[in-house]
Amino acid sequence: MATLTSWVLNHKRLVVGVWIAVTIGAFAAIGPAGDSLSQQFNIPGREGFETNKELTEIYGAGGDVAPIVPVVTLPQGRTVDTPGVREELDAALAKVEAALPESMSASFASTGDRAFVSDDGRTTFALVYIPAEGGVDPGYAEARAAQAALAGVTVGGSVVEVTGLDALRASAGDNEGDGAGVVLGTLVAALGALLVLAFVFRSLLAFVPLLMALVAIPTTFLLVWPLASITDVSVIVQFLVALIGLGIAIDYALLVVARWREERQRPDVTNEMAVRNAMRHAGTSVVFSGTTVAISLLALLALPVPFMRSIGVAGLLIALVSVAVAVTLLPVVLATIGPKFDWPRNRRDAQASRGWSAWARLIVRHRWPAAVASTALLVALVIAATNIQLGNPLAASLAKEGPARAGLENLEDSGIGTGPLSPFDALVRSDDPGNVARAFAQVDGVRNAAAPADWRREGTAIVVAIPTADGNSPAGRETLDRLRDDAEALPTEVTIGGEAAQGADFLDAVYGNFPLMVALISILTFILLARAFRSLILPLKAILLNLLSVAAAWGLIVLVYQEGFGSEAIWGIEATQAINVELPVVIFAFLFGISMDYQVFIISRMREAYDRTGSTEEAVVEGVGRTGRLVTSAALILFLAFVAFALQPSTEAKVFSTALGGGILIDATIIRGVLAPAAVALFGRWNWWLPDWAARILRVPPSPLEPEAPTQRQS
Repeated sequence: MATLTSWVLNHKRLVVGVWIAVTIGAFAAIGPAGDSLSQQFNIPGREGFETNKELTEIYGAGGDVAPIVPVVTLPQGRTVDTPGVREELDAALAKVEAALPESMSASFASTGDRAFVSDDGRTTFALVYIPAEGGVDPGYAEARAAQAALAGVTVGGSVVEVTGLDALRASAGDNEGDGAGVVLGTLVAALGALLVLAFVFRSLLAFVPLLMALVAIPTTFLLVWPLASITDVSVIVQFLVALIGLGIAIDYALLVVARWREERQRPDVTNEMAVRNAMRHAGTSVVFSGTTVAISLLALLALPVPFMRSIGVAGLLIALVSVAVAVTLLPVVLATIGPKFDWPRNRRDAQASRGWSAWARLIVRHRWPAAVASTALLVALVIAATNIQLGNPLAASLAKEGPARAGLENLEDSGIGTGPLSPFDALVRSDDPGNVARAFAQVDGVRNAAAPADWRREGTAIVVAIPTADGNSPAGRETLDRLRDDAEALPTEVTIGGEAAQGADFLDAVYGNFPLMVALISILTFILLARAFRSLILPLKAILLNLLSVAAAWGLIVLVYQEGFGSEAIWGIEATQAINVELPVVIFAFLFGISMDYQVFIISRMREAYDRTGSTEEAVVEGVGRTGRLVTSAALILFLAFVAFALQPSTEAKVFSTALGGGILIDATIIRGVLAPAAVALFGRWNWWLPDWAARILRVPPSPLEPEAPTQRQS
């Protein structure tokens, strides 16, 4: 770090010039980079994905896109067999086909099949499959077009309502506005961050970390752009780059600037010496922190899902760019205009925080009660996490009102249920799909199955199986397993796709490899932190505490969203009864890395204090006293970034934001503020132990067990 800092300070104009040029180009790349992102969830080699791919190629619609579902419940005394009803239904659906000319549909009107009708004959629905267009909100525009086409249209005297997963999500967007958007969400988060920074520095230095984020965020987009041109990069990346990039870039700059300010207030230290000292300590911590974030996200590459890999690579770029800005551009800013921005100047950073030091002494004195109480609270959340159900959120939780919600209620009240929203689409390579439909209709968990006569092309046919339960629910996945087992016994070749089938394959692909991902992250992080802390115990505790932190965040979203304790009061969202299958693993990757930042910040300062004093208790007090305010402020900045992300109208965005924002606060308070210092105090001199053999492997000086130095008690 000293060599890099010397080079940077000796080439200030070159460093600034390069970053200015990169930033100008990066701002120009934000738009094209956003346009190149994809909504596709590819799972190569899996039955659901490969079947959906064929369905799209042959039929041009359907596949991994959930159908639009027009629904009508006829008045008492009328059924679908009432004269004139079928003709009116056919005319109504013709309007949808005209509004969506590339779609394909099936209904009682077009097939005469009772699979599309409730047992009492009063409620009927249609399935309208649309092409997979991708984009930020796939299917939303088509759902709204179908609703517009059927506005005011009646069948048998009843209004036709348009529902479906995309219609429900689009309805939520209509009810809550268009969401904050990337730009507005970032501005909201930046304003919150500025308020926190103003409180921390109480000077114009509050603008310096924001300046670093202003460089880091567009630069990351610049790097994502070429990546998106050669492979599918998830559209969610634009939100992660903007909001997580904002938080990380500010956090890293916050740590360096605070240390520079502290060093500058020492006697006989010039400004350049202060910059060098800050980079030697805080800059090194930033490099280790950014590397741990990168490792946790890079581990997503172990998953056989391109969508997840793209999030991992993009997250890796966020961390690396933020580190690069903090160790190159930031030292130049501090060495040149830094003193001018440090106005009005105060000397709070010259000494440890009295409040945090007092808190640390309290934890040290009562280490056992602190450890037990904080662990008990976290274990309660971990127990809640064990009840997590993976799948699509309950359809009713996606929209509170509107035609999509009314259509959903019609399906549920009629006894049909939510199965039509996520049916299973079987691709039959035979000219006689009727036998397949009859066989599937007998499978436990299937309400009915149909083989529309006009869904036959190129020697293939589509058989749609309507489950009794949501196809994305655990019960729906069990039905899918039975369907696939039944399909293998049929004399013709049948494979099963559909949005729900691809979701089930995603679940199997991701979580089948999840233990490998956790092991990979843990091993690489342990090696890195063992070298950074010169200890075997500290990195092991850091990993265990981080795993506990992630599990607690999972428990939080289970309680708030899956079980509904607070989601309706805060967001107006009913209990979802399930968590989206992709969220827990993404939450793990991001939260594990970001939380480790705080561990590195605190433990590095403790290690520095222990090397100077030889006392674990003094190390804990000084480490927390010096970093408590910074860690809390950094966590608050990230929390505000996730609050801004939660302004998006979708339930998924709110769940993700709650997990990361709540997880960050849990980690910064309960774990880093209580459990971590209590654990260090409990382990005493064993914290700092690094035997000779391990030191040789890590290429750092050993740290043998030594008697504790007497603690200097402070009042």
